[in-house]
Amino acid sequence: MTETAPFQPLEVIDGDDSAGLVLIADHAKRDLPAEYGDLGLPASEFDRHIAYDIGVEAVTRKLAQLTGAPAVMAGFSRLLIDPNRGADDPTLIRQLYDGTIVPANYPMSAEERERRLATYYEPYHEAVAARIAAVTKATGKAPFVFSIHSFTPRMQNRARPWQVGILWDSDPRAVKPLLDMLAEDTALTIGDNEPYDGALRGDTMYKHCIVPGIAHALIEIRQDLIADQAGANAWAERLAPMLDDINRRPDIHEYRQYGSRTGPVP
Repeated sequence: MTETAPFQPLEVIDGDDSAGLVLIADHAKRDLPAEYGDLGLPASEFDRHIAYDIGVEAVTRKLAQLTGAPAVMAGFSRLLIDPNRGADDPTLIRQLYDGTIVPANYPMSAEERERRLATYYEPYHEAVAARIAAVTKATGKAPFVFSIHSFTPRMQNRARPWQVGILWDSDPRAVKPLLDMLAEDTALTIGDNEPYDGALRGDTMYKHCIVPGIAHALIEIRQDLIADQAGANAWAERLAPMLDDINRRPDIHEYRQYGSRTGPVP
């Protein structure tokens, strides 16, 4: 899918670094650089969850507005390269995703793989690290990092019962209060490490939070709930006071090593 506006590999939304909160959106956009065309796929595939996290860009923008926090969003489709994977993960550049073959990703030369890493993946992670460092410098403390994702209501013909899930590895500081606050709405079915397990060695939270010992949480919101602006706004308005509450807790801004369920932290 060729972009209609000038392609930007990432976007940084400026905010108040002194507030101590950083927002991250790995899969906010579905754009591709012009040189990659549509990766050999029909346009309809870029309307699916395989190309991006539907609704996340709108939620992130609204959350940044409501909280005043800075945000970093990847500007490319995860079909090009997935920033929420370790560089050695076999799903970093997918050749097959939820039944769709990606023609331009197979075969993949070592040179092309390294080019995508250097041009798109690494600059995004450098931007995330730079914003975390800026917040740390402004506050003199560890920041609170909140990562925003969404999930498809059905995967491999299986319905998913949750409206929202919180993914995490081993650090409970932000996760437990967030789960408790979400559970106050008894109409919600909430996933604790659903629909995925949050312990993924080398992913964004591992790199930027688990390794240095920074408090964090990753939210997965069901895509049909945030597919339009009204739904995205409603979820951002629900989450903003929760994030503010967590961000005010002293233990959130301490560096603490909890290790990882995936193995020793380097």
